[in-house]
Amino acid sequence: MASNPVPPDAGARPSPGMILERLARGATRAARITHTEHLPPRIGRHADWPEQIRPEVIDAIRSAGIERPWAHQARTSEHALRGESVVVATGTASGKSLAYLAPVLSTLLDGSEAPNGRGATALYLAPTKALAADQRRAVRELAAPLGTAVRPAVYDGDTPVEEREWVRQYGNYVLTNPDMLHRGILPAHARWSSFLRALRYVVIDECHSYRGVFGSHVAQVIRRLRRICARYGSEPVFLLASATAAKPAQAATRLTGLPVVEITEDTSPRGELVFALWEPPLTELHGEQGAPVRRTATAETADLLTDLAVQGVRTVAFVRSRRGAELIALITQERLAEVDRSLPGRVAAYRGGYLPEERRALERALHNGDLLGLAATTALELGVDVSGLDAVVIAGYPGTRASLWQQAGRAGRSGQGALAVLVARDDPLDTYLVHHPEALFDQPVESTVLDPDNPYVLAPHLCAAAAELPLTESDFALFGPAAGGLMPQLEAANLLRRRAKAWHWTRRERAADLTDIRGQGGPPVQIVEVGTGRLLGTVDAAAAHTTVHDGAVHLHQGRTHVVQHLDLADNVALVEEASPPYSTTARDTTAIAVLETDTEIPWGDGRLCFGSVEVTNQVVSFLRRKLITGEVLGETKLDLPPRTLRTRAVWWTVTEDQLDAARVNPEQLGGALHAAEHASIGMLPLFATCDRWDIGGVSIPLHPDTLLPTVFVYDGHPGGAGFAERAFHTAAAWLTATRDAIASCECEAGCPSCIQSPKCGNGNDPLHKRGAIRLLGELLRGAPQGT
Repeated sequence: MASNPVPPDAGARPSPGMILERLARGATRAARITHTEHLPPRIGRHADWPEQIRPEVIDAIRSAGIERPWAHQARTSEHALRGESVVVATGTASGKSLAYLAPVLSTLLDGSEAPNGRGATALYLAPTKALAADQRRAVRELAAPLGTAVRPAVYDGDTPVEEREWVRQYGNYVLTNPDMLHRGILPAHARWSSFLRALRYVVIDECHSYRGVFGSHVAQVIRRLRRICARYGSEPVFLLASATAAKPAQAATRLTGLPVVEITEDTSPRGELVFALWEPPLTELHGEQGAPVRRTATAETADLLTDLAVQGVRTVAFVRSRRGAELIALITQERLAEVDRSLPGRVAAYRGGYLPEERRALERALHNGDLLGLAATTALELGVDVSGLDAVVIAGYPGTRASLWQQAGRAGRSGQGALAVLVARDDPLDTYLVHHPEALFDQPVESTVLDPDNPYVLAPHLCAAAAELPLTESDFALFGPAAGGLMPQLEAANLLRRRAKAWHWTRRERAADLTDIRGQGGPPVQIVEVGTGRLLGTVDAAAAHTTVHDGAVHLHQGRTHVVQHLDLADNVALVEEASPPYSTTARDTTAIAVLETDTEIPWGDGRLCFGSVEVTNQVVSFLRRKLITGEVLGETKLDLPPRTLRTRAVWWTVTEDQLDAARVNPEQLGGALHAAEHASIGMLPLFATCDRWDIGGVSIPLHPDTLLPTVFVYDGHPGGAGFAERAFHTAAAWLTATRDAIASCECEAGCPSCIQSPKCGNGNDPLHKRGAIRLLGELLRGAPQGT
């Protein structure tokens, strides 16, 4: 239950340290804080705008209350005006938008005075519609003194048909998303010819979100855009904005295919940040194989949000799921009602699925203090300005350090001190991090992982490009080294036909419909409400077996449904609204075959390998778990067909001599390998920008292809997503962290905090914790120096 915090003195803003001290009152509460990090305040450093920025634009910026830019804003503008593509990768609330808007607005103003033609244009790409809409409002406000010289307009799936022609003809700052560029703009490029001919800048906001398969698709969409622009005689400069990221220029170059300059020194001011790592206590409950179970991050976060609201501390609690956000808000409201009946109305949930006006109202209420607490999904993480917060609570590690700092940075955006609390879930990675703070605070954020050369990604974009303009061999350099080799396959599949020196799209269907850039694996499964026949949404085919199987609990816009039947023949999941007191988790079994070994490195007598594999996966059952405690209520068998996946994997083998040295006997071997596999999957997100649900694994005491005990970790996407490759290149650090995570867990024989997996098809049996520690230790002893 929540503690009994004392509200601060009226009108006083407590320091972050004081807020944390109140949260930690009581012996049991204090023991939950495993580490506290203090980040000192930083003084800002100003510069002057480059001379090429129009004085009218500088005056408009001053009218918005900004006298001079921060040094990183001025440097970004200088590169943009010189025609150099640039990525600005600085902290939250550091003014990245203004860094690219100043040169863009100045160029649009220049273009508006051109005697002939429509003048210069700019294209803005955001990963979400909400962010594009926010940016349009910001541009309108900033550019208002410039009159009609700047005409911002959103062009996405929600844009009314009657407005679309105006946007094409007259909009000179068009805000859209990669999906609309892929499906709507590029296939109809002739109708956009005047806009594309004048295109000077392409802004790619929140570019760190373009990772994995989605990022790889976006990279190819951008190459198609560059090709069409060249056809109309333009060569736009790319301006990218990112949360703090490792090697941002390298990632931006991989995304755009162009050399990119990076700006990483953040010269904006920052208030003091106190960052606490918080581990929920063990409960008296027991899970699979009798393992101890921790109190859930959901329950713990609701307690903290309750206490912070009672203190009058403005807080956002970031939650990974929509259901979790709603649940935390509801629990907090119930507990606040016991303290003061005026308080429950000052806490709410914020997530995707709300109407834009509902989101704006919540943002305003939080900003002006009407709301004290918000339980939010990552819908609030990207770009939405909610200054004035005192604290952020993060319910479970969000998957990457970049995301962690993005969320923590939502507090203290007005320059005041702020508190951030990371509440660990009962999960190997979360448990490791709260006991190894150096992995968060002493390490750079992750590199963005994407692979534009993935043939499963590249092939449909080559078809789309050919439908836009016939493909020639001169285009292969733009699309990457794998492009030429795919052409015979596309011809053999009757997708492309070569005539003279060019390849043409041959079918009546739209080539852009060959791929959904946010999903893969076949046509999406439609989710239909049984009673009304209403279409609620869709699920990627690849995820359907695990998310909308018979009996699955499915959440849609705050309403809970239970799947009555998954019809695979018609790609339909029939659901019925219900409110079960449990969530569901699918269980599956997996077999794996090695197709090709690309790279192999000796690790002592063992081997570390990377290559192509074929994975056969079958969902066999699902678990029902209590919402608050996570306690397993039961397991239900399923009868679903197997699915095959050709992808990329990293794997390691050990020999009999290594097993003897590790004191792992044949009875322990299966459990030791299985435990090492689970823990390594749980730890990989620390080294590659992936979620544990993006990857899978298999362990087997004698694999038929290696003829040795082997552990595989593979990308869960056709052709791979770059995660396994990243694991191969960081294997020593990754597997060392895996061993340390298992060894430092306080359980006796294994638990969800170290070696148990929530998606294990074998019910987490067998597992051997101590055998896994010894086995990984022996393997790492043979790791080459410097790996």
